[in-house]
Amino acid sequence: MGWASCARAAAAFLAVVAASAVDAQLAGHGGAVRALAVSADGDSLLSGSFDTSAIRWSLGTETAVEVLRYHADAVNAVAFLKDGRMITAGADARIAVWTTGRQQPDQVLEGHTGPVVALAVAPDGSTLASASWDRSVRLWSLADGASRVFEGHAQNVNGVAFAPDGRSLVSVGYDRALRIWRLSEGQPQTVALPAPLNAVVVASDGEIVAAGADGKLRLLTTDGKPAGEVAAGSAPIVALALSDDGELIAAAGIGGTVAIVERKSRSVLQTLVGPGFPIWSVVFLHDAATLVTGGADGKIRRWNAQSGEPIGSNLFGTPADPLAAYAGDHGADVFRACVACHALSAKEAQRAGPTLAGLFGRKIASLPGYRFSEALKTMDIVWTAETIAKLFELGPNAYTPGTKMPEQRIGSAEDRRALTDFLARATSQ
Repeated sequence: MGWASCARAAAAFLAVVAASAVDAQLAGHGGAVRALAVSADGDSLLSGSFDTSAIRWSLGTETAVEVLRYHADAVNAVAFLKDGRMITAGADARIAVWTTGRQQPDQVLEGHTGPVVALAVAPDGSTLASASWDRSVRLWSLADGASRVFEGHAQNVNGVAFAPDGRSLVSVGYDRALRIWRLSEGQPQTVALPAPLNAVVVASDGEIVAAGADGKLRLLTTDGKPAGEVAAGSAPIVALALSDDGELIAAAGIGGTVAIVERKSRSVLQTLVGPGFPIWSVVFLHDAATLVTGGADGKIRRWNAQSGEPIGSNLFGTPADPLAAYAGDHGADVFRACVACHALSAKEAQRAGPTLAGLFGRKIASLPGYRFSEALKTMDIVWTAETIAKLFELGPNAYTPGTKMPEQRIGSAEDRRALTDFLARATSQ
């Protein structure tokens, strides 16, 4: 069906409120919020999502100012440049540089052969570092796009950060290695740590903080010597953030909590407890007291980092339920797992996946205007009640090999029938 990735835990969806025929505002992401960044002036928040989009939010009004759509897969990393330009990086291995207000990127950086999962901007703003699951780190000139490749990690590279003087890079990977790359030399210093590593940040005094899959933070000196350890939780830590003053570390876990750690004392001050979904991204606002988190439920939340309490409504964007009109419909309940990514009507705004309007009788991967994977374009499947049911009986990997949709099945024949009956009614309107 070419359906984009949908997670059963994702209850958020894309809702567009038209400001004019040309300008529209997005009320929320349709998938996990994988990355967050705050602009240098503190006015804007940039979020990247599993739904393939990035959103620039006004922190003053808590509304979406613009939506950036370019990537063919999840947006895993985002960053702001000092001049206000934005950078997005995706699971499609591309990095895009954007100017505010433009619908297409000014520059696309290509060279990675696997998902790009982390970005870091040099202190002087001239270069960009990227970490990829192709096991490499790249250093890019933002002036001309030229890149320099750093290889040596044995597994996925999950994090990258610049030293304060910009003369070295630190990378961490699932191979349990932390590498310090002296840019003038090109040869790394490698530090072996006890657990796979998912993220890294470097403080203004040069201290390195690495996040482990064992729930622990490892702190190291500028030359890679052990300088402390903090047990931040029992679940893997998947995202890190430092406050501007360098005093606080936010360590987000896949278990749905964020530990606020005082860096100097190596102690956990607070543990923020969310709604139970994994927290994939964290960033401090420039006041060093407010933390923003991005969750697997597609929600962006604000917290008081000192007290651990939620702030205000605690949500950016609270769209209405798109299935409210189908209350009590069992098929709609089954479909709810996919509503984050798919609109039922052509009148609704494009979400992460293709609209399902007019689905029945349509050939797979034939909807104009949507970027399908090449593997789907060669298939002869036509969507009917039988083929849709077969998709969820066998699972996407078996029925539509090469799809980007994560594996998910509906084991009950009754549930599959309820779903196809619902889609036949809802997508023909």
